[in-house]
Amino acid sequence: MSTAQSCPLPTVSLSKYLEEEGQNKNAESQLLKSSLPAENDCHTQAEDPVSDIPKYLLELGLTPECKQLISSLPAEKGWVANLLHQYQGFWHTTRQLQAVLTCQNHFQAQETDILLVTTPKSGTTWLKAIVFALMNRVKYPNTDNNHPLLSENPHILVPFLEYGLYIDSQVPNFTTFTSPRLFATHLPLVSLPESAKNSSCKLVYLCRNPKDTFVSLWHFTNKLRTKDMGSNSLEETFDKFTRGVSLYGPFWDHVLGYWKESLENPERVLFLKYEEMKEQPKLQLMKLAQFLGCPFSNEEETRDAVDGIQKLCSFENLSNLEVNKIGKLASGEEYKAFFRRGEVGDAKNHLTPQMIEKLDQITEQKLHGYGLKF
Repeated sequence: MSTAQSCPLPTVSLSKYLEEEGQNKNAESQLLKSSLPAENDCHTQAEDPVSDIPKYLLELGLTPECKQLISSLPAEKGWVANLLHQYQGFWHTTRQLQAVLTCQNHFQAQETDILLVTTPKSGTTWLKAIVFALMNRVKYPNTDNNHPLLSENPHILVPFLEYGLYIDSQVPNFTTFTSPRLFATHLPLVSLPESAKNSSCKLVYLCRNPKDTFVSLWHFTNKLRTKDMGSNSLEETFDKFTRGVSLYGPFWDHVLGYWKESLENPERVLFLKYEEMKEQPKLQLMKLAQFLGCPFSNEEETRDAVDGIQKLCSFENLSNLEVNKIGKLASGEEYKAFFRRGEVGDAKNHLTPQMIEKLDQITEQKLHGYGLKF
């Protein structure tokens, strides 16, 4: 059976989607400009601190519902934004929380949807690139020329639900997406929209060793902090992470929720480990394609289609593409911030033996009895 017969491949109408993305960036730019004072205001534009604040640090479009909810939630000092709020057991920035609520209220899952789920800094960009290439390999068989991943960042090609499509109280128009639709999310299982929980859409969950996840998250969030804010110390953020106070944390609760779901519904949830993806990329790629309903044909295996996707989506290739060196998201995050080292075991270069021991103890305590090990 050919790939085209075995899998109704691509998803996104790229030209329309990318056109809309450009329009969104322009609209967001105008929105941000409109929040700045006019020349005849009491402060000049040059003096207004808002003009220098990245959009991901602003709190736009908060609804009365969100404001009321926030007043009742536990709060802690954030890693980048001012505050984190604990909602349904997990921590979110103010801006993200509004997006979570909007997504929960409006997203209508389809039976053929595919959701890529991760905790932050667990290989999200890599997973997006791999699955996009897998699902669109009939339309874009040549991974060396004219492939969308060579000119667009994976976060544009596979948009986040709550942190992209529903950000700032937006309700997206999905007419540019065709079935099967491909989305990403950091939402914990308990916080998925009800339509996603109750549908047969497929979930691909990628997790990473908590030590490497923490170190990567520490580096990433420091890149997002402005010069005036300075950097968070390793010790301060380590304390927060071990207490579960991190973006979409607690890390262990997030991972465990999807691990248990994958054991109960393996036909719906595929649980992958970052370390195994690095160690056995070809095997894991074929496993992923099988789960998504588009296995590699004999003809594809003969012409090394798997190797082509591996090479296209490798850290070395993606991080060195011009688009990922100079571009940025509409909300202000530079693409290059999503690429650091992509290595397994880098935590040992940053954490003290005591820190490593503490994380190992927490992991053993949290995951004991569930059959999940790192």
